[in-house]
Amino acid sequence: MSRDLRNLLVVVPLTATALLAASAYLGPVDQVSGSFVRVSHLALWVLVTLAASAAPIHMPRGSVVSVSTAPIVAAGILLGPFAAGVVGALGTFEVREIRGKVPWYGVIYNHSIASIAAVLAGLAYIVMTQSAAAPNQSLASPVGLLGGVVAGCVFVGVVMLLSSLAVALREERPYRAVLRSDSRSFGLSLVGLTPIGWLMALAYAPVGPLVALVFALPLYTTRMALKAVVDIREMFTQTVKALASAIDARDPSTKKHSEHVSDIAVEIGQAMNLGETELEQLEWAGLLHDIGKIGIRDSVLLKPEKLTREERILMNEHPAKGEEILKDVDQLAAERPLIRHHHEWYNGSGYPDRLIGEEIPLLARILHVADAFEAMTASRPYRPIPLTPAEAYEELERYAGIQFDPQVVEAFGRTRTAKQAGESHDEPGEPEQPLTPVPTLGQVAAARAKNALPTSSAPAEP
Repeated sequence: MSRDLRNLLVVVPLTATALLAASAYLGPVDQVSGSFVRVSHLALWVLVTLAASAAPIHMPRGSVVSVSTAPIVAAGILLGPFAAGVVGALGTFEVREIRGKVPWYGVIYNHSIASIAAVLAGLAYIVMTQSAAAPNQSLASPVGLLGGVVAGCVFVGVVMLLSSLAVALREERPYRAVLRSDSRSFGLSLVGLTPIGWLMALAYAPVGPLVALVFALPLYTTRMALKAVVDIREMFTQTVKALASAIDARDPSTKKHSEHVSDIAVEIGQAMNLGETELEQLEWAGLLHDIGKIGIRDSVLLKPEKLTREERILMNEHPAKGEEILKDVDQLAAERPLIRHHHEWYNGSGYPDRLIGEEIPLLARILHVADAFEAMTASRPYRPIPLTPAEAYEELERYAGIQFDPQVVEAFGRTRTAKQAGESHDEPGEPEQPLTPVPTLGQVAAARAKNALPTSSAPAEP
């Protein structure tokens, strides 16, 4: 655990405690009746929030969405900052926490950020509805509605900022990248749950405690809708992974190749602060980048010797074949250009279209680096002894600007995979035995520049 993360785990709970104390000192006042908050009312909203928190939705990249946002926002509107902070702290227990699957400091941190966000949401509602410009505005008024929306935005925004910060420090990822990755899931929470929170608060005065039963169905429906979105996406991803495994299974030397390329590409995308949409495209394109090899006959694909010029030309058709295979899959329309261009070289000597520099889609340039690194560090029929991760990384750096986009290579250097390669290179070990020289990526690039080799003979290709 890094020093910054340890400091964060201390500062946030202390901040939550201070905010609760300050809001209690100012007075736990019911915003509807103007009297002090009743314990029974507070207990009701804690119970409603606990019920909503019982079944959180786990998003693809680790974030969690819960329909508890709605009752917490409602509590902030009705009961004020202090009561909202208590509801946020006590009502957000999950089954994972009860079963001990979350470390104690993680439990404290998660409940602290929920409490902070709830207190600030309650304050935001008061500011919006009790300001000099709009004094004593009712919940049902346009200002009351706006105040409820602002309260919801504050709650979701604070939770997103603080939870993403913890993830960034824990995983040693850029904060902006984590924030952008989580924005989709938190956006769903904001759009889907904030209006329900305002409606729950609005209905509480005439309906009373029965509001929990009245809104049980809308909350459940919202959760199921969010869960369906996640499940459909996950099902599609698993289908893509199964197809990728089938592709790799044709050649025993490329087992798990596509999955590894996908993982590395996503790491690079995160290091470049790409959003969730781009990361998803990299994930799927990485899994399917070699789908065109389905159309390559085994005598060429599995040949242990060096390919002839004619065979290399045939092999180089697989990116275009891959695009053609997926042409009718509308869900993968954004991934098709990445698959087609993942063998384009930065200097324009790649294939199939000889694009140069930024003519190549950025995500395709990322995919090219990931593909090359994985290929160089794995055994192939043409290269039984792979390069070490450190050697492969050096090749990427050496030929940045020739085969690879320098910015992408630089971003790769910030990934966990690259850092592990550097650490393994620095570790002392047994003296290396001399090996039979094999052409490296750099040697091929240099030869190609001198027109000594055909443009299709790079050993980094899987």
